Amino acid sequence: MAACLSYKDAGAVVQTLLLLLLTAPSLLGAVARAADPPFSCGPSSSSATTQGQGFCDAARPAAERAADLVSRLTLAEKVSQLGDEAPGVPRLGVPPYKWWNEALHGLATSGKGLHFNGAVRRATSFPQVSLTAAAFDDDLWFRIGQAIGRETRALYNMGQAEGLTMWSPNVNIYRDPRWGRGQETPGEDPTTASRYGVAFVKGLQGNSTSLLQTSACCKHATAYDLEDWNGVARYNFDAKVTAQDLEDTYNVPFRSCVVDGGASCVMCAYTGINGVPACANADLLTKTVKGDWGLDGYIASDCDAVAIMRDAQRYAQTPEDAVALALKAGKTGHRLRCLHAAARGGAVQQGKITEEDIDKALRNLFAIRMRLGHFDGDPRTNIYGSLGAADICTPEHRSLALDAAQDGIVLLKNDAGILPLDRAAVASTAVIGPNANNPGLLIGNYFGPPCESITPLQGIQGYVKDTRFLAGCGMAACPTATTDQAATLASTSDYVFLFVGLSQQQESEGRDRTSLLLPGEQQSLITAVADAAKRPVILVLLTGGPVDVTFAQTNPKIGAILWAGYPGQAGGLAIARVLFGDHNPGGRLPVTWYPEEFTKVPMTDMRMHADPATGYPGRSYRFYQGPTVYKFGYGLSYSSYSRRLVTSGVSMRPPNTDLLAGLNTMLTVEEGIASYHVDQIGGEGCEQLKFPAVVEVENHGPMDGKHSVLMYLRWPNATGGRPSRQLIGFRRQHLKVGEKASLKFDISPCEHLSRVREDGNKVIDRGSHFLMVDKHELEIRFEA
Repeated sequence: MAACLSYKDAGAVVQTLLLLLLTAPSLLGAVARAADPPFSCGPSSSSATTQGQGFCDAARPAAERAADLVSRLTLAEKVSQLGDEAPGVPRLGVPPYKWWNEALHGLATSGKGLHFNGAVRRATSFPQVSLTAAAFDDDLWFRIGQAIGRETRALYNMGQAEGLTMWSPNVNIYRDPRWGRGQETPGEDPTTASRYGVAFVKGLQGNSTSLLQTSACCKHATAYDLEDWNGVARYNFDAKVTAQDLEDTYNVPFRSCVVDGGASCVMCAYTGINGVPACANADLLTKTVKGDWGLDGYIASDCDAVAIMRDAQRYAQTPEDAVALALKAGKTGHRLRCLHAAARGGAVQQGKITEEDIDKALRNLFAIRMRLGHFDGDPRTNIYGSLGAADICTPEHRSLALDAAQDGIVLLKNDAGILPLDRAAVASTAVIGPNANNPGLLIGNYFGPPCESITPLQGIQGYVKDTRFLAGCGMAACPTATTDQAATLASTSDYVFLFVGLSQQQESEGRDRTSLLLPGEQQSLITAVADAAKRPVILVLLTGGPVDVTFAQTNPKIGAILWAGYPGQAGGLAIARVLFGDHNPGGRLPVTWYPEEFTKVPMTDMRMHADPATGYPGRSYRFYQGPTVYKFGYGLSYSSYSRRLVTSGVSMRPPNTDLLAGLNTMLTVEEGIASYHVDQIGGEGCEQLKFPAVVEVENHGPMDGKHSVLMYLRWPNATGGRPSRQLIGFRRQHLKVGEKASLKFDISPCEHLSRVREDGNKVIDRGSHFLMVDKHELEIRFEA
């Protein structure tokens, strides 16, 4: 999702807005009082015209009610409802509605419908998604979505929200480490992104079968992960993607969002896909999203994604043609966002679209509003009606924001066990770096005014009274550094913490990186401070994406390295708790950290698989063939854990492959590999093939902690498009010192043991498959 202005102008606007949100809450509104939320129908409705109307009958299905309402609109009223700001229809008692609202990691002011100008001035700001993903914890992701959903409803009930359609989460695959928006995503792995999307959507939308808490929208379908690289912008980029990569990588989390999470919206991306703009792609939107996956909801276009079909992509000759292409590609329920009303009206007048085309779209759009309860009377009387100001920034949500931050922090290096520190043994500390005391940096992008903000400097000051601070650089870009002054401070302090990394000025929407190194003079500042310090320094990286810190990895004067992402409102406290041993780190990297030389690979090359013949190294841990700084899934702990696959006993039951006997005639041979087609096995057969696998994990101490167990699949070889390995499941478990736990993994061969052929079809290879946990393996054979 993008604001409708250039990213160069947007940067200044964002920084100004953030300053206001963090330092001047009194400017956010003139009157701190509750207002009435917008709604229609019911005894307390302001319009008598709704009484007895079919669309007000809550006993009827949402689709029927929506159809009744649409049938009562004039053509002009219908056209007006297609934009992201839908005006009211007073004669029918329909209130205005704003569809564009953001909830990436907390309620955000980036959209148009959420306002912090009344009794509610702030909302919980959780860590940016890339850090939360590092926890590998479905329950955590669900609870974050649930908290954001509750705060959204509370804000709506207070009359400070004009919409409940939240255009989150972002489940695009973080394919290239330079991508400015990778921070918004759960990482490079399709399984992780899928599990994150499902958990977050379920939490956000609530567990009621009759009333959505909010409507979640998974974005941006599909194969979108480039902002502005080497003269190629997202607005005119045509992604050349194979059928294999679409099915095996790019589409996977979107399918899960819809099929398993029940998302009520999918947003189409700016980019073209094999010559067709995503928002004009009927194969993607109608055949796949609506047809194959069964989306019960609507399609939203990204801001200006329809307009650029003419202006940037030259796919449509006129704005009216662009409207027609988008509306017909989405068939039912395409929300044409940031598009001038004249283009919508002109498309009708010129015969590019019919009134029935519009009706089909509006029936789905109004059905969502029906499911949100907008036509059920006063929302303060429904199951979410008791939520109000007291349900925002609650102690529970603040605690959850802290848990999310500290559970995601990844310990990358800990030479000689320098961490954790004993606060009683630390006489003084020096805190150095441009990211040490910048509250705005902690909340990344798509932010709202946080409940509170604790910087790393403040967090450390809570542990060590004698703490001295020097920024060293005026900003993360670090064009110049006060290196001598920083070295002097380091030489006179007991312990030294360096807080460096990136900011939204290096990685953000509209801005990709050109280098994976730390910006400006940061590396020279770090090295000088490390050389001057009394003992090895502790380096904390605050970034959304990976950086090449090979110099620090190999420098013995840098004793420990932590990655803390953009850790949200409680980030500084979370970091301090990890440094001083009040929390045992257990995060694992959700992306591969590549060396600087990877920047030679064009961002525009969408291929996931390596091509040794041309020197193309491939992408992600699944296919990349090259050196790494840190591998996907890497992360240290203060404790020692052991993990082993249970290979015998009552807990181990191999899959029942007897049913494959009747499928021998369906075997196909591709490149000498015999395979069973997943589609031909069928849903019932796939269900019968499922089996459990058990991992025994033990904490050998010396600290209690949470530990994530990652289970992979490998094949005997990586031919035929097979990944070198594939994450198929993960479980997070809290373990006391000396405690053991048996973690059950439910294995679905059709999902977890299959691979995607070049033609996009999923197959299960005949023969051996190996479940992997660390170096422990369990062979599973598939033969009739």
